[in-house]
Amino acid sequence: MGEGGCLSTMDLLRSEPMQLVQLIIPIESAYRTISYLGDLGLFQFKDLNAEKSPFQRTYAAQIKRCGEMARRLRFFREQMKKAGLSSSSRFRSNDIDLDNLEVKLGELEAELLEINANNEKLHHSYNELSEYKLVLQKAGEFFHSAQSSAAAQQSELEVQQTGEGSIDSPLLLEQEMTTDPSKQVKLGFVSGLVPREKSMAFEMILFRATRGNLFLKQAVVEHPVIDPVSGEKVEKNVFVIFYSGERAKSKILKICEAFGANRYPFADDLGKQFQTISEVSGRLSELTVTIDAGLLHRNNLLQTIGYEYEQWNLQVKKEKSIYHTLNMLSFDVTKKCLVGEGWCPVFATKQIQNALQQATFDSNSQVGAIFQVLHTKESPPTYFCTNKFTSSFQEIVDAYGVAKYQEANPGVYTIITFPFLFAVMFGDWGHGICLLLATLYFIVREKKFSSQKLGDIIEMTFGGRYVILMMALFSIYTGLIYNEFFSVPFELFGLSAYGCRDPSCSDASTVGLIKVWDTYPFGVDPKWHGTRSELPFLNSLKMKMSILLGVAQMNLGIALSYFNAKFFGDDLNIWYQFVPQIIFLNSLFGYLSLLIIVKWCTGSQADLYHVMIYMFLSPTDDLGENQLFVGQKSLQLVLLLLALVAVPWMLFPKPFLLKKQHQERHRGQSYALLHSIDDPFETEPHHDSHDHEEFEFSEVFVHQMIHTIEFVLGAVSNTASYLRLWALSLAHSELSSVFYDKVLLLAWGYNNVIILIVGIIVFIFATVGVLLVMETLSAFLHALRLHWVEFQNKFYQGDGYKFEPFSFALLSEEDE
Repeated sequence: MGEGGCLSTMDLLRSEPMQLVQLIIPIESAYRTISYLGDLGLFQFKDLNAEKSPFQRTYAAQIKRCGEMARRLRFFREQMKKAGLSSSSRFRSNDIDLDNLEVKLGELEAELLEINANNEKLHHSYNELSEYKLVLQKAGEFFHSAQSSAAAQQSELEVQQTGEGSIDSPLLLEQEMTTDPSKQVKLGFVSGLVPREKSMAFEMILFRATRGNLFLKQAVVEHPVIDPVSGEKVEKNVFVIFYSGERAKSKILKICEAFGANRYPFADDLGKQFQTISEVSGRLSELTVTIDAGLLHRNNLLQTIGYEYEQWNLQVKKEKSIYHTLNMLSFDVTKKCLVGEGWCPVFATKQIQNALQQATFDSNSQVGAIFQVLHTKESPPTYFCTNKFTSSFQEIVDAYGVAKYQEANPGVYTIITFPFLFAVMFGDWGHGICLLLATLYFIVREKKFSSQKLGDIIEMTFGGRYVILMMALFSIYTGLIYNEFFSVPFELFGLSAYGCRDPSCSDASTVGLIKVWDTYPFGVDPKWHGTRSELPFLNSLKMKMSILLGVAQMNLGIALSYFNAKFFGDDLNIWYQFVPQIIFLNSLFGYLSLLIIVKWCTGSQADLYHVMIYMFLSPTDDLGENQLFVGQKSLQLVLLLLALVAVPWMLFPKPFLLKKQHQERHRGQSYALLHSIDDPFETEPHHDSHDHEEFEFSEVFVHQMIHTIEFVLGAVSNTASYLRLWALSLAHSELSSVFYDKVLLLAWGYNNVIILIVGIIVFIFATVGVLLVMETLSAFLHALRLHWVEFQNKFYQGDGYKFEPFSFALLSEEDE
């Protein structure tokens, strides 16, 4: 929401004051006016043609043209992506006319489609010739080996006939010689390639179809072949089928077609084979040169498109958004002006008027645009003028619900309270430094990262870099309070207040310690770490601190409900919601917080559990040794009575007073001033009076009762919910201590370099994976819950809607 044109005071506590504005724009300057308002980015248009379908609107044809140009640009982007090219981010200052751009994009698309079609045909021919060459080579080997074996058999037969004469051999030889050559059977053959996965089935079907009257020979092709039909690499076998008769031939051809076998002609003459191979090789080399030239031309064309792509894409998006906005405007009765309505911040009035004047001047219009503020009871949108630091904190609040117009914004306090509550659970200044270094890397290189497309997790981390920065700084602060650096204590702010009772003290970490110096000035004394009483002491400290922080934040939430009621002039909520709520919460848990502070200051041994339980069970009994100050018993009785009175105070008066207000308002609206009829916007209260007639006291009372019960029970459950600060802080500290003691120190104790290196690696991975990633995410989610549920439900309604201005700066990079 942080636009460059934001000139407000950037007051985050209340959203910017908004106004409903009517614009009356002459048609000749409408396009330029909308364009200038898009550059300004501070005007949210209302759709005045909501009842019309997109095809019935005035500028549907222009939007269709822009959609077609966007389709062509997407086609260019896909082609550049396939070619491994990227678009240039350089922009030229001059804009191209939309008509010229449409013609140019059409010509480029036609040229690119023609190049692609020619390239596809050339690749198809090249793949066919490559297969043909393989068939010629493999089938040539078949015939060559067959002829060689036939010649060898013939020569062997001749030797036998000359060497071994018999009575029958001349007769047989004479019979063979006298056989009519025309009666000899002539075998035909078919050659080609078949996918290897289908070769077995292909062979079986052929034998079944011809009843075994064929001879099939197959040879494996070593490397995958690009299929001319599908264009994919397929492992294939070269086959040659010898058959006899035309019926067998027709069956074989049909089976080849069914199995996707590509057939190629083959000559049984050896001379013709060599001639064909040389011709195919020559054509393949020619096709290679042609294909390379075509690809070079295509890449040059895509590079030319890439130089202009970003500018064209942005211009088409702008044109489409301008016409889409113009479709939200309606014609006046003269059909010469367009009427638009929308919301804008009050501070942007002068800027919008200047944009309207500039558009009138640049379009040479004789009539200027009219800027008129309308009065309405419609709830305006919510607009916070944020910057790159505050925007991520505001997004945390908006994820729960957008603030109602000008109600108190929790985002102001979230900037401090969110990272602080996170740090209470993540208190370790060593881990905080690691988080700080990681987020500083993102902040230092934010210009580079903001211009890149990042992955989902990296993009989310980069977007919240300033939240993580504050979390890291507060983690270092709380880590110094806890005195933990990867669970190791340091005497950073002076010497420990404790020392040995006498010089012979041998186990100074567990026994024999007495206070010998002044109290440690900041944080937990380092001597507490490693002692037998460390866990009880830190448990007590962190649990009480969690209650104090929780009660303080809940009181802040209730105080903000007072400022909301004061701002909106709602006295009922002040006297019958804020006052009883603040009394009830502090009568119980504010009193508990007071007891904790008094106990810390006095060093008393009083049992606070006993005090709080018997405050309800036996309020009149003496406190005995659990008394912390004089008059505590009387104070408890007064606070208990106040808490009991606060419940009906919240429940009963407000519904009856609302009913009384409604009746008085209804009587007052039965009469209206005569001049109010002249203003159409003043007639709205009369319509509202019908709504007020439907006031249901029972619904209001039930709603108030639910609200009261929710607050009373929530005061207990929400206070207990803040104990998660203690639990997660303890878990983080113990995990860190386990990794240090049981991994790093254990590996160090073996006096072995390899074990030490392995221990260091395991310690680093455990620290990063568990403590810096999982624990960070866990503490983040728990801090998020404390803000959304325990803090915001005291005052925050969150039923507003965002101000979404028409802005070219907000155009997404990916168009639908």
